[in-house]
Amino acid sequence: MGASDVHLKIDQPPVFRVHANLVTSDMENLSAELLHQIVEDVVPPHARTHFEQRREVDFSLEEAEVGRFRVNIFLSHGMPCVAMRHVKTRIPTFEELHLPLALREIATSPRGIVLAAGTTGSGKSTTLASMLQHINKNLRRRVITVEDPIEYVFNDDQAIISQREVGIDTVSFHTALKYVLRQDPDVIMVGEMRDAESFAAALAASETGHLIFSTLHTDTASQSIARILNFFPNTERDQVRMSLATNMRAVICQRLIPAARGGVVPAVEIMVNTSTVKKLIEKNMLEKLAAAIETGTEDGMQTFNQAVYKLITNGTITEEEGLPRCGNPETLKMNLKGIFLDEARRILST
Repeated sequence: MGASDVHLKIDQPPVFRVHANLVTSDMENLSAELLHQIVEDVVPPHARTHFEQRREVDFSLEEAEVGRFRVNIFLSHGMPCVAMRHVKTRIPTFEELHLPLALREIATSPRGIVLAAGTTGSGKSTTLASMLQHINKNLRRRVITVEDPIEYVFNDDQAIISQREVGIDTVSFHTALKYVLRQDPDVIMVGEMRDAESFAAALAASETGHLIFSTLHTDTASQSIARILNFFPNTERDQVRMSLATNMRAVICQRLIPAARGGVVPAVEIMVNTSTVKKLIEKNMLEKLAAAIETGTEDGMQTFNQAVYKLITNGTITEEEGLPRCGNPETLKMNLKGIFLDEARRILST
């Protein structure tokens, strides 16, 4: 069925997510005994103590002749629930994912921080994997990843890639980042920025000439800077903001939209750290970043509205699916009628 996720819950049949929609299977309801047995079978030894202490755990699972999965097990009303994300063995290309060409240039940047943002299930990890694979196919680079858990498995091509899984290869993201610069990396991929310590380490690495990739949970690219600053206490935010202005390379934010011919395609918002964006971050004028993105198309930037507009006009998605997932539906309706207002330039000029 091409399912992306499997959900297991007591007294319910297994449920699959197929092209963003939840589909209930015709299998029997899962008993408490069977669910406990599944948990006992799949949780690896290194993750059991973590699960017993914290009541939830992430790990990777590879099942012969079935595939590789990213698994999360948690408790609900004292009973285990299982969420499994199927990770495709072959890493898809930019073309297969329908990603903007601007991501090629961003992926091969010599240094800086590149963030893939979006909500859970928006395809952030797949986009990052595709960018890393582009490096692997085209550049002679030393790449180190820190993941919890490892999702896509890379085979060395032009690059030399070492993948480290939290809990197996390192104690924590923070510990791995503390020592990563001694491992002679050119490119560092951190599975997720979760706290101030991780982001401070990533900033320090970017300041010494490394290219850093990571993911962040935000709804738009322009919101990402504020989200990062919220990791830090008030007394440190000005310093972090100035460092971001210097070392941020780009923020890519995406939302998956059902395609007209089946499957899903990403609408991608791109914020590149141009001189305008850098100036706005330095002056703490973050509310104007969205306007800078809208007017920065020549620099490879685009808003969600612009991305969805292209997908609708080229027939990739329908207007019905696109409107709820853009940034400003009313403006998009006007655009689709051929009406374009230059409000963003007015905002930037004030």
